[in-house]
Amino acid sequence: MREAEIKALLVDPYNSAPVILLKDRHSSKAMPIWIGEAEAMSIALGLQSGRFPRPLAHDLMKEIIDDLNGSVERVEISGLKDGTYYASIFLRNPSGKIMEIDARPSDSLALALRMGSPIYIADEVFEASAIESPFAEEDAFRDFIEYQMNLRQFKKLIG
Repeated sequence: MREAEIKALLVDPYNSAPVILLKDRHSSKAMPIWIGEAEAMSIALGLQSGRFPRPLAHDLMKEIIDDLNGSVERVEISGLKDGTYYASIFLRNPSGKIMEIDARPSDSLALALRMGSPIYIADEVFEASAIESPFAEEDAFRDFIEYQMNLRQFKKLIG
């Protein structure tokens, strides 16, 4: 399994369909998943921490899980068959039992955003679908700034 993050929500210029880009946290590769417009709107709201005056389905799911003292341990993009991705939501109930729930990837991702849950992709699914991330250079620069650059040394260079 590879841990991933939602890197971007894009629109495919060829067919105007929304695409979610899941980036592997430990490489420069990413996996695109084409999703529906309603799910794209819900994911966009989750990315922006936005809310509608009345809860959307994923907000409602979060409220139900929270009210039942449950949690979403993780979501997994676990399969790919005939161009269709398969996913599971792993719920933990108050007694600690973990239940696996079959779900669409878009619903799993929208819920993971709201719950702050990690996202994983099965290695074989990632290898079959991964592309070089269009954000690879941006990520490398950010990593350099955050983890490799010593700010004191930088100040000596410019000051």
